[in-house]
Amino acid sequence: MTEDLISPPTALVLGATGGIGGAMAAKLAGRGYRVRALHRNASAMAARNPSIDWRQGDAMNRADVVRAADGVSLIVHAVNPPGYRDWARLVLPMIDNTIAAAKVAGARILMPGTVYNFGPETFPVLDEESPQRPVTVKGKIRVGLEERLEAAAAGGVPVIIVRAGDFFGPGAGNNWFAQGLVKPGAPLKAITLPGAPGVGHQWAYLPDVAETMMQLVEHADCLPSFARFHMEGVFDTDGLQLAEAIRRVVGKPTLPIRRFPWLFARLASPFVPLFREIMEMRYLWQQPLRMSNRRLVEVLGAEPHTPLDRAVAETLASLGCLPNRQPADGRLLAAAHG
Repeated sequence: MTEDLISPPTALVLGATGGIGGAMAAKLAGRGYRVRALHRNASAMAARNPSIDWRQGDAMNRADVVRAADGVSLIVHAVNPPGYRDWARLVLPMIDNTIAAAKVAGARILMPGTVYNFGPETFPVLDEESPQRPVTVKGKIRVGLEERLEAAAAGGVPVIIVRAGDFFGPGAGNNWFAQGLVKPGAPLKAITLPGAPGVGHQWAYLPDVAETMMQLVEHADCLPSFARFHMEGVFDTDGLQLAEAIRRVVGKPTLPIRRFPWLFARLASPFVPLFREIMEMRYLWQQPLRMSNRRLVEVLGAEPHTPLDRAVAETLASLGCLPNRQPADGRLLAAAHG
């Protein structure tokens, strides 16, 4: 038997310092993959996490991505611009580079998706075939991104997309949970809710997203070349269930719940780019939104699901909000395009 036949598969993770990228890197390693990652400071990352094969480069540089993908069977495209900024300039060139690298390597592309593709006329329940008529710039970019992946799949590059709600989980700081609902680094004094009470909202626990994506890769032989799936994740039925779970976990049943200062964000948006970007996505908090996982369950039998209180506890510990508990994952890394 040759060495090639007995060698474990190799996966390239783009965005390995982000929440979903980090979760996927850990999941792949636990499933026997060699994990490779691209970063602009590979030597520093190798010192911090030597279990990953760090390669010097930038996801915006096609030659770097193609070199890093040499010999891999899977590319996890989990790379996004930091925060909400620079989508128009960065998102589509990065996916073009990933597609080019996958073509050269003969690799499958695995990518987390969002609900930005959809306008409010498709709410309250979304499935994979709901019409994509985005009302925001980011939504139009996400639609264009998926169109490029669908064209790549038609040209021989297999693709799996897993759409999910707002992420939360250990090791992820660039999300609504960590930057909106709670204040990291100290015991909680209040919870801030972006949505109105009574408006259901879709969340996704990162370890569950990573496990779902991993299982789909393991079922790849029975999937079409372009496969899209929705996760049900954590559906907060009335916009208060996540807040009540936080109260239970911290042991403060009367912890104050406050409304997100949308008026302040609107007034400040002409001067603060982040607030301007946030205001564009407000519609996702103004109407109920739930994702149907019927197609996913047909393939996997069940969707991976961590009990809510445990998921919230792991997240709060990672954020330093539970002083008597060590974080499950010491990293608190914002998404970066590495």
